[in-house]
Amino acid sequence: MEDCIFCKIIDGELPSENVFENDTIIAFKDINPQATHHLLIVPKKHISTINDLNENEGDDALVGKMTLVAKNLAREINLSGYKLQFNVGKSAGQVVFHIHMHLLSKG
Repeated sequence: MEDCIFCKIIDGELPSENVFENDTIIAFKDINPQATHHLLIVPKKHISTINDLNENEGDDALVGKMTLVAKNLAREINLSGYKLQFNVGKSAGQVVFHIHMHLLSKG
């Protein structure tokens, strides 16, 4: 998407503090952290909201991969507990309309 901040990060047009990247997912530190550890796990495929997921296009597997990336990052950071969160839609606090999972932990 032309005006999508996350697509621009994925394409290298905007800087980010990346902590993980493979062929389908990128993870980076949130620029406005809401916890001691606040990472964003973002698929490289542009999907606006969770409501736009399409299991016929493999999106269900993609969300599973995002969850595994979050688990592995939490283990690397040595977090004893953490929260995974999707905001779906503007009324639920979604600001960037490119699905992303928040990994949050106080320590």
